Amino acid sequence: MSSKQKIAVLTGAGISAESGIRTFRDSNGLWEDHDVMEVASPMGWRNNQKLVLDFYNARRRQLKEVEPNDGHLALVDLEKYYDVSIITQNVDNLHERAGSSKIIHLHGELTKVRSTVYENLIYDLEGDLDIGDRCKKGTQLRPHIVWFGETVPMLDVAANLVEDTDMIIIIGTSMQVYPAAGLVSYARFGIPIYYVDPKPSLNHELKSIKNLTIIAEPASTGVRIVVDELLKEKR
Repeated sequence: MSSKQKIAVLTGAGISAESGIRTFRDSNGLWEDHDVMEVASPMGWRNNQKLVLDFYNARRRQLKEVEPNDGHLALVDLEKYYDVSIITQNVDNLHERAGSSKIIHLHGELTKVRSTVYENLIYDLEGDLDIGDRCKKGTQLRPHIVWFGETVPMLDVAANLVEDTDMIIIIGTSMQVYPAAGLVSYARFGIPIYYVDPKPSLNHELKSIKNLTIIAEPASTGVRIVVDELLKEKR
């Protein structure tokens, strides 16, 4: 059994944006120039499956053109001395490609697809998904993404991790999007919490935390500041 201290890392769009992945919250409700409700909601899927599939196919192709940045890479170094679990709102695979070993995707994964009927039938996919591509039971496949209005199936797993952690690092998120933003409320009282964001925004949960350290920096530089401090204590 590991005797390492546990760290829960909550990451949002800010850490991916520095790798060149655009986020809809930075562009007035548009995501790569699309209305998010057209491409990220059950209604959008019902109205125009081809548009939705084309959108995520383009996002999947874009993943091959970007690389993890120094924020992603710094988190990998923590695993030498800490038991690190990353809970991300991002659907890209940059944490995996950087080398982090324990990752929970709250909002799904671009590189996976699933049955539109049998939600547990999930498949890896690196290329395009088209109309007519079906699961083994014969139903159309869809992006393995949690759309607006859908439940977040990994939320309970993430909450349990936060309840049992010794420290939290929040990176590149506005902490305004629920239910993910409410995860810090599950933490034990008094544990250290670091918040890395160039424009940190304190929601209700964060305002009540006493042991909060804010690093008003982008992820690529701010995460390294936190990691260096934590590793210095271990060396």
